[in-house]
Amino acid sequence: MDEVPGSLGTSASFSLRLGQTLFASASLLFMSLGVDFYSYTAFCYLVTIMSLVIPWSLTLALVDGYSVLVKCPVRQPGILLIIVFGDWVLSILTLAAACSTVSVVDLLLHFNGSYCPPKLCSRYQISAAMAFLSWFMSLASALFNLWLLPSL
Repeated sequence: MDEVPGSLGTSASFSLRLGQTLFASASLLFMSLGVDFYSYTAFCYLVTIMSLVIPWSLTLALVDGYSVLVKCPVRQPGILLIIVFGDWVLSILTLAAACSTVSVVDLLLHFNGSYCPPKLCSRYQISAAMAFLSWFMSLASALFNLWLLPSL
């Protein structure tokens, strides 16, 4: 069986998972620095989803790191199916959270900035950008693992 780069148990997957964790943590950090994030549902949604992505990606990064160290990738179809399903669900939720956050920030900025001070809105924009980067890496992981799944 060919090894798919980026699939579970490879060093590329480890890098993708670490990237997901770092970008999701940065998104959560920048959103939490704004005191008024709880005033908008989209911002609360982003915080909730990033709080789910961080432990998921960190756990799978540990699995990938262990698999790389012992040179024994995880190749059980049931486990891989659960991981693919979890990746797809979190990927879709992350994209939805990032898009809704960008939409709300754009709406707040178009009201002549009266609802959102520029410093605060820029933090929200950075948070959304980090969420999009986390989503991109999550999507890549989901696609690589989905590609591997039929060969098992």
